[in-house]
Amino acid sequence: MRCSAMFERELFSTGHEIFRETVRRFVADEITPCHAQWEKDGQVSREVWRKAGRQGLLCATVPEKFGGVGADFLYSIVVLEELSRAGAMGPGFSLHSDIVAPYLLHYASDEQKSTWLPKMVVGEVIGAIAMTEPSAGSDLQNIQTTATRDGDDYLISGRKVFITNGQLSDIVITACKTDPLAGGKGISLVLVETCRPGFQRGRNLDKIGWKAQDTSELFFDDVRVPASNLLGQEGRGFLQLMEQLPQERLLQAIRAVATIEAALDWTVDYTTTRRAFDQPIAAFQNTRFKLADVKSQALMLRVFVDRCIAMHLEGRLDAVDAAVVKLLSSEMLGNLLDECLQLFGGYGYMWEYPIARAWADARMSRIAGGTCEIMREIIGRSLVGRD
Repeated sequence: MRCSAMFERELFSTGHEIFRETVRRFVADEITPCHAQWEKDGQVSREVWRKAGRQGLLCATVPEKFGGVGADFLYSIVVLEELSRAGAMGPGFSLHSDIVAPYLLHYASDEQKSTWLPKMVVGEVIGAIAMTEPSAGSDLQNIQTTATRDGDDYLISGRKVFITNGQLSDIVITACKTDPLAGGKGISLVLVETCRPGFQRGRNLDKIGWKAQDTSELFFDDVRVPASNLLGQEGRGFLQLMEQLPQERLLQAIRAVATIEAALDWTVDYTTTRRAFDQPIAAFQNTRFKLADVKSQALMLRVFVDRCIAMHLEGRLDAVDAAVVKLLSSEMLGNLLDECLQLFGGYGYMWEYPIARAWADARMSRIAGGTCEIMREIIGRSLVGRD
C-alpha cells in the first residue's frame, strides 16, 4: 500500500500475510457489498458472523482445547486492520474476539470456557461487555448496577448504555456491584445470557458514525443467573477491567492508523483524478504539501503503533504506554481525516464517499475506551507521582 511503502513492517510472517489475503477477500465479498444496507438497518446480519467464524476470522487466539486454533494476537490484528482499511465499522468482530474472549480466557473457569468459547469461535454466540452506565462512563467505580446474592444465584439489576454488539449479543460480561459499599473493590464481572428473564434490550442508538454497529441500551430487572456465572472472584472486577484495558486501547490505535493509511490512499486517488482549473487537484502545491504532511504523520504513527504491538506481544505494554498510544492515535485520526476530507471539497461531505463515513466514525475514538482527557490524566499522574 502506498502509505506504508516507505519501510517494511517486521511484525508479520508469511503465514500472517497469507491470512491477510483471506481476510481481504472475505471483506470484499461478504462485508463491503452489504455495508450500506447494514448502515440503514443499524446492525449487521448474524449470517456474516457465522461466515466469519467458518473462515477463521473470529477469536483467533482461543486455544484448540476450546475450539480455536491457538494463533497469536497478530492474526486478530490482521482482521482489524483489513476491516478498518475497508471502512467496515459495522461488524463488532474485534470486541467479540479481542476484548470479550480474553476476559473468558483469563478469568473464566474451564467449564465456562468450554461452554462459550467454541460457540464464539464459529460465530454461533456473539459476545458483548457492559461497563458504561448513564451516570458512570470513565468513572467505573461509580457504577450502580448490582448483583445481589440469593442462594446459589445472583439477581442483577441496573442499566447499561453505549454497549457494542448490544442488539445481537447472546452473552454479556456485565460489570456489577456485588458490594455497593466497597467502591471499586466491590465490583465483580458476571456473565449474563441475554435469553434470561428480566434482561431487555433498549434502543439501538442513533449515532453520528458507526451506523452499521449495533450500539445499545441494556436493562437488567432482577435477572437471575447462577453464581457460577461469576468471572473469577467477587470484588476483583475493577482490577480485571484495568488489566484488560491496555489491549483495548491498543486496538483503538491499530484501527486508527489503518484508517489513516486508507484515507490517504483514497485522497491520493481522488486528487490525482479530480480536475479543477484544467489540471488535477494534485498539481497544486498546497495539495501536495497537505498530502506530504498526512503521509509523514501517518508513517510516524505506524512506527509507534507497531512498536507498541511488539511490546504488547512481549507483555511489556503497561497502562501508561497504552494511554499514550491511544491518545496520540485518536487525536491524529481526527485531525488527519479532517485534512483529507478537505481535499475532497463538497464531495467529502457526501455519505457515499468513504472519507465522509471514516470522518464521522473517527470522532468516537476520542471518547470510547477512555476519553482523551482520561488518557492525559493517566499520563500526567505517571509523571508527577500521583496515584
